[in-house]
Amino acid sequence: MTDHPSDSFGLMTKALRVGHHRSSEGEHSEPIFATSSFVFASAAEAAARFSGDTPGNVYARFTNPTVQAFEERLNALEGGAGCVATASGMAAILTLALGLLKSGDQILASRSLFGSTQMLFDKYLSRCGISTRYVPLDDLEAWQAALEPRTRLLFIETPSNPLTEMTAIAPLAELAHAHDCLLAVDNCFATPALQRPLEWGADLVIHSATKYLDGQGRCLGGAVIARDPAVVAEIFGVVRTAGPSMSPFNAWVFLKGLETLSLRMRAHSEAAQQLADWLNAQPAVTAVHYPGLPSHPQHHLIGQQLKLPGGILSFKIRGGQAAAWRLIDQTRMLSITANLGDTKTTITHPATTTHARLSAEERTAAGITDGLIRLAVGLEDIADIQADLMGGLQ
Repeated sequence: MTDHPSDSFGLMTKALRVGHHRSSEGEHSEPIFATSSFVFASAAEAAARFSGDTPGNVYARFTNPTVQAFEERLNALEGGAGCVATASGMAAILTLALGLLKSGDQILASRSLFGSTQMLFDKYLSRCGISTRYVPLDDLEAWQAALEPRTRLLFIETPSNPLTEMTAIAPLAELAHAHDCLLAVDNCFATPALQRPLEWGADLVIHSATKYLDGQGRCLGGAVIARDPAVVAEIFGVVRTAGPSMSPFNAWVFLKGLETLSLRMRAHSEAAQQLADWLNAQPAVTAVHYPGLPSHPQHHLIGQQLKLPGGILSFKIRGGQAAAWRLIDQTRMLSITANLGDTKTTITHPATTTHARLSAEERTAAGITDGLIRLAVGLEDIADIQADLMGGLQ
């Protein structure tokens, strides 16, 4: 069944079956190909492999069967024309930019971005002559007004980090295509289990596999999926030449993570919904940001573009940074770490961790206030999570 055509498979079946092409050993679980190079039968075969005239493995920087199994499986889940795996989520964004943009081009991005993504755009891509302009995520008129002839890429997170802001992908994709631009969606928070941006018109999907695709906080990795094979080839060329490569061991871990992705995302969503409802009733909490709450500005997208609300929420507490730090420090079970997507609940203070490198003005513009706390809700008993938070809330 491993090589059975997978187009008719459901999402969970794809997550279990796609990408594994059994070797002559007949293994049931995907193997790890721990090798840096591959041996050729002849000089002619080596030349044909290097030139691309014949398919096959060349060098593990850009061809490895375990990594390719992960790429094939994630591509099937997202419904793309191809996937390129990278060493981290940030490496995926950098690889995308280097493969598709040139000096003089402009990125039009949402103001609601992960801090490191904004730093990459502003501090490093700007040195290559690639500029970035920011607009509110869910304001289509602002996107329209900000477009320039040199704009080549529209870049969004939906839901965003850490405020879980969302936008409808389809109208933004139509706008991008009308102006000869590509739309890239960071799908880290939702994963293909909850949202498939390519189905809504996006051209590119970015993942930090480190997060929910792994699911247990074990490995670093990233990926870019594209709907156009020519775009895939441009991005792959960067990995082949520059080498921001995923390791075979990490790819194997992500393959195992994908097998339970749908189950975990349903469980994360259920727990986060319960916690968001509970936090909303706490006197010390002034606001809860979670797509599953009716008060969320884009709540109407749940059940449509986003199947379930996901496992990330953030909330504001009275008393600013001092109160936020005090709440975080009094927890005894929750993990104080900026990582997310783990089976264990994690808690962090975005203004001094994930978005600390932004200026105070940039954080204010993005809604990252001193009293904001982000929770990546894990799979512990919800009563235990609530009990661990209660001391700080009181």
